[in-house]
Amino acid sequence: MKATSGESLAGLAGRDTELAFRVENHLRFIYESEHYPGLDHSALAQTLIDAIGLNDKPAATPRPETLWDQGDVFLITYGDSILREGERPLKTLNSFLDTRLKDSVSGVHILPFFPYSSDDGFAVMDFAAVNPDLGTWQDIRDLSGHYDLMGDLVINHCSSRSQWFENFLADREPGRGYFIDVPADTDISQVVRARTHPLLREVDGKGGKKHVWCTFSHDQVDLNFANPGLLTEIVGIIRQYLDNGVRVFRLDAVGFIWKELGSPCINHPRAHEIVRLIRTLVEHAAPGAIIITETNLPNHENLSYFGNGNEAHAIYNFSLPPLLVHALVTGTSRHLTAWQMSMPPARIGTAFFNFIASHDGIGLRPAEGLLDDGDIEQLIELMQQFGGRISWRVAQDGVNKPYEINITLFDALQGTLDGPDNWNIQRFLCAHAIMLALEGIPALYIHSLIGTRNFHEGVEKTAHNRTINRYKWLFDELTDLLDDPDNPHARVFQGLLALIQIRRRQPAFHPNATHFTLHLGEQIFGFWRQSMDRTQSIFCLHNVSAEPVTVALSAINLISTDNWTDLITGTVFTDLRRDLTLNPYQTLWLSNR
Repeated sequence: MKATSGESLAGLAGRDTELAFRVENHLRFIYESEHYPGLDHSALAQTLIDAIGLNDKPAATPRPETLWDQGDVFLITYGDSILREGERPLKTLNSFLDTRLKDSVSGVHILPFFPYSSDDGFAVMDFAAVNPDLGTWQDIRDLSGHYDLMGDLVINHCSSRSQWFENFLADREPGRGYFIDVPADTDISQVVRARTHPLLREVDGKGGKKHVWCTFSHDQVDLNFANPGLLTEIVGIIRQYLDNGVRVFRLDAVGFIWKELGSPCINHPRAHEIVRLIRTLVEHAAPGAIIITETNLPNHENLSYFGNGNEAHAIYNFSLPPLLVHALVTGTSRHLTAWQMSMPPARIGTAFFNFIASHDGIGLRPAEGLLDDGDIEQLIELMQQFGGRISWRVAQDGVNKPYEINITLFDALQGTLDGPDNWNIQRFLCAHAIMLALEGIPALYIHSLIGTRNFHEGVEKTAHNRTINRYKWLFDELTDLLDDPDNPHARVFQGLLALIQIRRRQPAFHPNATHFTLHLGEQIFGFWRQSMDRTQSIFCLHNVSAEPVTVALSAINLISTDNWTDLITGTVFTDLRRDLTLNPYQTLWLSNR
């Protein structure tokens, strides 16, 4: 990504005036005077500006129009996904990146690297510290010196073992008022749930029993953004992360951060306004920084976090994983194509963050309205046959509904509705070829990059379904596997790196380059990309079926005066009247340059 580093004192006073005005406007929306009659919005705005460090630092240079190009590819990983005896895991990760991926990825998302009590990092005990089992802030800075570093801003909740929560229970600062305590008989029937456990947890605190709000688990207690003091704490944490090299902020579960009884308590207008506020502060503090929202929700709700080009710089493209897996196991791209046709292009300055596997699972809420109930049931049944697990949520009618499929992507694509077959690797590479060519910034989960299989032993040990896709590799073991050209892990790894290298050289694969969906039959998922300067066109054809498919080149509208080459095989096409046969799961990227 194109981070800017220069700074200048010129125009500081004007910028400060503009910034204070914008921040105060955000605050007047979040904390309406009607409900906060004694709040001095102007003073709070100045407090936040101080917390982000803008009053004692020179003004940064203006923000460029776009901060990414076709060379941007992210790796998603835990800090300890690869281990080497006697070495801090973050140093091991840095070594793996430098020796294996320095020419293939531009950025790395290290999943929560803070001290935690559960959920593999997402129950944060101390936002200001690095988990000593992983390394130090210096290790984080070392990684950020070579890669665009994404860090998690886990702002919906924190650990029940955090100092904040202990202080809350003792009614002392900092922590007093940082959490949500409601009467036990509160009507919470309208609240949208992401899990099946009771929403309220009873705890003993100073003054008696309290019933605290816990969206994701009883160890993850929701934070109370109705308290302006908490907001100030969070902005100070952002400043610390910036100072230690974090340039991409993943706002975890941000859709849940504002609670209003009598409402669904998700996607609240004030949640959106908090995203806008964070963006305003971060853009002024670091023009090279980026805000990405993580909202595992139906497609139209997810898209809303672009706002009017004034909220997230990028959003996780959550509907892609379930639709792509469905297409490849059923052999039809009908639903995938219909979804792509309905997707608005991201305006300049914003981008889709494309992924098809993560540390969690294949979310099913993002498939709502895109796959019908029968399609989802069929997909769930097949994934269970392939070794997957299902995690559930409670719907508003009180009925349990499937929330996500927990399975490694490699095992999810081991076969089709007819069962496992011998096309596993080709199908897997086809899935990634589609992701790498789509409009947006691609991100690969480390266990997809190396073709990790389902970690059933881990699930048995932890009793958590998500552990199935969180195996920890030993560095030397992994190195030996990747150095063996006949090993499936090496075949996957080298195949993906080859696709990534091709992608990074094509202007037509810029995250904001033109994207147009093609209609070439249900077995071919096709689209056209054109570079922003219109000098390069790439027709991307992907056979999502286990059968050979013939396509007439004349149906693709290739311009006869251009020279067309498949970027993957190097094949040159001179006769544009011929028919073209794609083998099962074959990809063609036809380029005119």
